[in-house]
Order: sequence, then structure tokens, then C-alpha cells
Amino acid sequence: MANYFSERDKKTLQRLRELRDELPEFCEEFFIGIEPLTTALTRLYYAYDLRIFFDYLLHNVRAFRQYDDILDFQVEDLNKITTLHLEAYLEYLSLYEYDGKEYTNGNKGKARKISTVRTFFKYYFNHDRIAANVAAKLTMPKQHDKEIIRLEEREVERILDVAENGSGMTEHQRKIQRNTKSRDLAILTLLLGTGIRVSECVGLNITDIDFETNAFTITRKGGNRAILYFGEEVAEALTDYIEGERKALVNRCEKLEIGDADALFMSLQVRRISVRAVENLVKKYALEATPLKKISPHKLRSTFGTNLYRATSDIYMVADVLGHRDVNTTKKHYAAIEEDHRKVASQVIKLRDKKD
Repeated sequence: MANYFSERDKKTLQRLRELRDELPEFCEEFFIGIEPLTTALTRLYYAYDLRIFFDYLLHNVRAFRQYDDILDFQVEDLNKITTLHLEAYLEYLSLYEYDGKEYTNGNKGKARKISTVRTFFKYYFNHDRIAANVAAKLTMPKQHDKEIIRLEEREVERILDVAENGSGMTEHQRKIQRNTKSRDLAILTLLLGTGIRVSECVGLNITDIDFETNAFTITRKGGNRAILYFGEEVAEALTDYIEGERKALVNRCEKLEIGDADALFMSLQVRRISVRAVENLVKKYALEATPLKKISPHKLRSTFGTNLYRATSDIYMVADVLGHRDVNTTKKHYAAIEEDHRKVASQVIKLRDKKD
């Protein structure tokens, strides 16, 4: 039976091949060369970014005005590109037009696209295909740390209550919610109770769950498989959904598509639920539970990581459970170490002794 992740990678590779046909022929060497070191999704992002880069060169750099199409570029043309051209490209990314649509980028978006160009130039320089790596001289846009948004204890209770009771929702929303209540509650409980990624949640199969040990198997980033465990609240929510809504859905369907039949979480169309659908349902319930915070599945992951750290004070355990290779990623994005330290500091310093 087709695996969700293998099917996803298949579609990614198909789209990547389409995009590679829109790039100069010499770019094939680059994509083949980096294939062993990158995922298909990473290469797809590279292809999107390079398409924008060559479109910029074609329409904004005088040295290439004789070309009619980006397919006319040759590898030797990279030697004509200067640091000034790349600095102008960085400024161009703030606001540009491609294929009749207008796009903008903040520093994060600029940094990713410039990183692609630097990787591109580095590859051809290291393989002696160009004389100099001018992209290495380009300064990356400065990125500021964003505020870490997570749910507090009472907010966690509220979002689960909304999913279960539909409080605060419109009559139309409640009508839909009544048909998906146990599924939505199971998804939210699983995300909050285990910290898995939304893609890992969507990719779960019914056969991945073992209720005897309260364990489940997930496919991590990069394709590695890992066994995680869940508590009784998660087990109860999953059981209610599997024995109720999911069983009813499957029984009503005469034939399931390959890849959907084993899916743990299903849509009302009896297909594997999509990442976008999970993002939308999290947003819907969070809007009622905590309207001042923009909550996504990743914020639920942050909430789990923070709560686990506060309960254990073990950052390495948090990193392991979340599947982080580098504990610094955990420190930066999930565990509220700095915030907790600031709270402790506020209580340590005494300015005056209280008088009786």
C-alpha cells in the first residue's frame, strides 16, 4: 500500500522535474550534484528560487538583455554577475513581479532566496565551472528573533473545550463541527499531547497506533521512523474517534482510494486529511479560545515543548522527543528557558528589607 510520505515525495519530484525544464540546461548539473545531500522538497524550493533569480537577470541586468528567455543562459554567464548585481537582487526581492503577480519578501524570505543563490554559486565554483564565487561576499539579511507564541494552561483547556462543545461558534460552524467533533478533538489532543509536526500527524496510519503500549510510529523529517508514546488523555480521544466517527465513515464508503484506506485521520470525503485542513481547524478553534494569538499546529508543538521542559527541566529530553538534531533549535524555538530565567531573576533581587 502506498505510503503517505512516499506519495508526497513522488508528487514533489514530479513538480521538481517540471520546474527544472523551465531553467537553463546547465542547472541540471547542479540538481544532480546536490541530490545525495538534500531532500526532494529542498531541491524544489531551490528550483522556485532559481526561477525568480534568472527572471531577474533576464529583465534587469544589461549584460543579458540580448537573451529572449532564461533558457538561453549558459554556465559561463555566471562569470558576468557581480556582487553589485546580487545586492540589487536583494533589494529587488522586497517587491517584485513574476508571471503577472506581485510578491513581497521580508528578511526571512530574502534570506532563503539569497541562500539558494549562494549554494548555487558555491557548487559551480567548487566544481571549477566559474572563476569566482561572488555570492559568498553577499551579506545575508539580518533576521530578528520572533516572539515565541504558545498556549498557556487555561488556553489549552479552552481550545479543547471549544472543539468538544462548539461554544462561541456560529450555527453553520456547529453543524459541521458535530460531524467532525471527535476527529478534531483527537487531532488537537494528539498535537498538544505529543508535540508531533502537522505532517507527521497527517501521515499517520491506523496501523501505526498500538493501544496496548500507548505508542505510535511516525515518519520524521528526512524519512526516519521513530516510536513515540502518548498518555491516557490522548488514548481516550483517539479511541473515541476511531471507534466512532472514523468507523462510521469507512462503513459508509464502498471503496477507498489507495493511500486513504489506512489513514488515521480522514476528511468527510473519506480521504486522508490534508495539512491545510488541519491548519484550518486549529485556526478555527483557536480563534474562539484565544482570539489575540495567531495559533497554528506549530504553535501547539511549541506549547508541548514548553510544557515538557517546565515539567522536566531537561532540554535534552525535549529535543529528543521533538526530534531535533540540534538542542540549540529546541532552546531557540520551544522551551521557555529565557522567560523562566527572567521570572526567577525578578524574585532574586531584593531592594529593601520589609519592616514590621
